[in-house]
Amino acid sequence: MKILAGTAKGVFAIENDNARCVLERGGVRDLVKYGERLFAGTGAGLYISDDGGDSWSLAGVEAYEVWVVRRAGDGTLYAATQPAGLFRSDDGGDTWNEIVAFTQVPEAADWCVPIKPPLPGRARAIVIDQDNPQCIWVGVEVGGIMATADGGETWTLDLPGENPDLHMMCAHPEKPEVLFASTGYGRLDGVAEMIEGNAGVFRSDDSGGSWAYAWKGITPRYSRPMCIDPRAPYGLTVASAPTAFSKSEDEGGAQAMLLRSEDGGESWRSLCDAAHSPSRANIHGLAPDLENPGGVVIGTDTGEVWRVSNDAVWTLLGAGMPSVLSAVSYSD
Repeated sequence: MKILAGTAKGVFAIENDNARCVLERGGVRDLVKYGERLFAGTGAGLYISDDGGDSWSLAGVEAYEVWVVRRAGDGTLYAATQPAGLFRSDDGGDTWNEIVAFTQVPEAADWCVPIKPPLPGRARAIVIDQDNPQCIWVGVEVGGIMATADGGETWTLDLPGENPDLHMMCAHPEKPEVLFASTGYGRLDGVAEMIEGNAGVFRSDDSGGSWAYAWKGITPRYSRPMCIDPRAPYGLTVASAPTAFSKSEDEGGAQAMLLRSEDGGESWRSLCDAAHSPSRANIHGLAPDLENPGGVVIGTDTGEVWRVSNDAVWTLLGAGMPSVLSAVSYSD
C-alpha cells in the first residue's frame, strides 16, 4: 500500500516513515486514483501520473486552482476549480473542456468567499450518481449546491439548511440518492451566527430535494474534510474545528476533532485517541484507508500524515512536510 500526501507546496510520497517530494506545486487540494492513473489538483492546474506518483505531467486547467476530481460510472471525469468552474474529460484526463453552462447560471454572480477583500467563489465538491452519470451535484463555497440532471446543460440550486457554505460532499456507496454535505459559517453577506444548525453535516435522502441536519449536539460545529468508506458499514468520517481559521498555532491549538458515523449521521463517535481529544493540529486531508476497513488516512496543518484505525488507534506515517491538504492510499 502506498500513501501520497498533497501539501501546500507539493505532492509527497510516504514510504518507510520518510516523505519525499515528487511534485513541487502549491496548494495540492485533491489526490485521487482512477484505474492506473493518479490525479493531483493543484493551485496551478491538474497534474497526472501514470507511474504510481514518481513523475507528473500537466494535464490542463492550468489557469485555475483545481480543488477536486471525480469520475462517473461511464468513465467521464470532472474537475472543479477556483475561480468556480467545472471541467470535463472524455479521454481519461488527457484533455479537458469547460462546462460553460455551470458559470452562466444567475447565481454565479454572487459566488465568493466573503473575507476582506472577498475571494472568488470556489467549486470544491463533486458527487456523481454512479447509476445515472447525467446527475451531478457540485458544491460551491460560498454559493450552495448546483445540481444537474442532464449532464451539465441546465442547473438548479440546492441549499442544505439554507446554508450556501459548501465544503465536501459524498454519496452513500449503495444508495446514490443519499447525499452528505459538510458546511461552515460563511454566508454571501458575511458570517452566520455560530450556533447549532448554521454549520455542520447535512443529509439528503432524495437526491438533494430536501436536507436534514445530521450534526445535532456535535461540537466543534465547523465541518470541512469528509469521506465515506466504500466498504460496509460505509462509515462516514468528518473532521471539524471551531472556525474556518482554527490552526495549530492558536492558543490551545486548533481544538479539532475526528468523528465517525456508521448509521448515516444518526449518531456519531470520536475517532480521536487520548492525545488528540481534541487535536492541537487541524485536520485538512482525509481519505479512506484502503488497506484497513473502516480506517482513514489524515493530514494535518503541522505537516503530518496519520493512519487512524476504526477503533481510534493513531499511527504516524510521515512528518516534516508543509501543511497537508489531501491524501490518498492505493495499491501498487
